[in-house]
Amino acid sequence: MSRAERNGWIAGGVGLVLSLFGWILEPGVSPHAWLAAVYTWMLWPLGSMAVILAHALTGGRWGEAARPGLLIGVSSLPLLLPAMVPLLCTMPVLYDWAQAGAHAPNGFYLNPPAFAARGVLYLLVWFGLALVILASERRGGVLRLFAAPGLILLAVSFSFAVIDLTMSLQDFTSTIYPMTEAASAGLLALSVAILISLAFADEKARDDLGKLLLALVVLWTYLDFMQLLIVWESDLASDGPYYLRRTDGYWGGVMALIEIGRFAVPFFLLLSPRGRRSKRVLGVACVLVVATAILRGWWLVLPAAHHAAGRRIGWIDLAAMLAFGGASFAWIARGDGLSVSVVRRPQNV
Repeated sequence: MSRAERNGWIAGGVGLVLSLFGWILEPGVSPHAWLAAVYTWMLWPLGSMAVILAHALTGGRWGEAARPGLLIGVSSLPLLLPAMVPLLCTMPVLYDWAQAGAHAPNGFYLNPPAFAARGVLYLLVWFGLALVILASERRGGVLRLFAAPGLILLAVSFSFAVIDLTMSLQDFTSTIYPMTEAASAGLLALSVAILISLAFADEKARDDLGKLLLALVVLWTYLDFMQLLIVWESDLASDGPYYLRRTDGYWGGVMALIEIGRFAVPFFLLLSPRGRRSKRVLGVACVLVVATAILRGWWLVLPAAHHAAGRRIGWIDLAAMLAFGGASFAWIARGDGLSVSVVRRPQNV
């Protein structure tokens, strides 16, 4: 075990222990902190699968450079299994529709047994896709025939999963929400893959990856803004509170940081070909995307808590995110079957 991997597991272990203390001391706060961390981390392996399948259909040099990091993301999916257990045990704390005696208008869909059953189905689909992708890689990367149906399965399961996990936290309806989250997942996965590839990718590969990252930044920003615009123009009593909680006061400041760090700064950094080819500039853009993904996970989940009026990002939220961040760093250092030498050695790009 390398020092980096060991340090990652230590950091993850510290975050997990602190999270356990949080569950004991603040049982009403910890479920939302854990959901924010699980949801943020979940976007990494699922986004990695989407980018790999998309590359299998389109081809291109950028995919070869990003492949080691993307495969590490896909292989990390088993970490999701134990992480889901606390969420299933605390559904009444997280979701109003899961409380005893709740009568939701769409109760035939939003009820604990159906939620759990769909969760099992999502996991089966995701693990099946991950196994096919990793097996194909070991056999020489034959994915083209499977890529199109695989993307459809991933898109459908991901869309329903994000609706269940985060959109159902409040009385909120948005048909563009799953697409926005899909763009967010691809953006996070590509950013992590680029950070891993910086050690071996040449200037041309970095330029290609930077262009793709810029396109995803613009796509996510467009979808995110359109959702806000449609909700604002519609002015529906059912949807308005969703953004009122997330644009006022403290959470309004967090939203501004997300937009600056996820769109404004990366956009201008990546516009220049010189910036895209620079390891430092491209790395800064990717780090900003990863950091704002964490902020956005909190922004999506924490304001939905029952005591949201006084909710702030606290030590319990940081501990839960540290647990997943440390484990992710350790998984990247380990390579999970992909030796670190494969990740670091020059690729034929």
